Amino acid sequence: MPPLRPTVFLDRDGIINVDIGYPHRPEDMALTPTAAQAIARLNRSGCLAIVVTNQSGVARGLFDLAAVEDFHMAIQRELAQTGGHIDAFYVAPWHPDGIVPEFALDHPDRKPGAGMILRAMDDWPVDRTRAILFGDKPSDIKAATRAGIPAERLTSDFCDLDAAVTRWLGCLDLGAHSLS
Repeated sequence: MPPLRPTVFLDRDGIINVDIGYPHRPEDMALTPTAAQAIARLNRSGCLAIVVTNQSGVARGLFDLAAVEDFHMAIQRELAQTGGHIDAFYVAPWHPDGIVPEFALDHPDRKPGAGMILRAMDDWPVDRTRAILFGDKPSDIKAATRAGIPAERLTSDFCDLDAAVTRWLGCLDLGAHSLS
């Protein structure tokens, strides 16, 4: 079994990319001002960076799962320019008011449910004692609480993810890992 690693769970829209209302087209993807710097910092420090995102636009018939994957690849390409990457994306395409039958339900993965976080904790070597979620909505915070990890809500128009990540890393004992 690989050693457990500190982990940051990230909401997507409003935290990593600018939330323009159901963003899904790669050409419309724009990172928040410090997202690339923050994620590269996490990667250099040896932390896992895992996205947990509600994507009710799938259930609402606005776009499909392939569009979500294309958008995530655009995020990865942009992050790679500064040496960063997301280790995994977990997506909840469900919404009880959806029009696409297979996704028109209230699923435990959908935040404020903790399903995506708990699945990621089972799939990855997450050190639950050194994990946090950064999100911009109350549902993000509730999901983290239900998963048994702390969370920080970033709510300003200028989401400074790097400042939040830097504060959090400063509280960890990362041994020999670099914090540049």
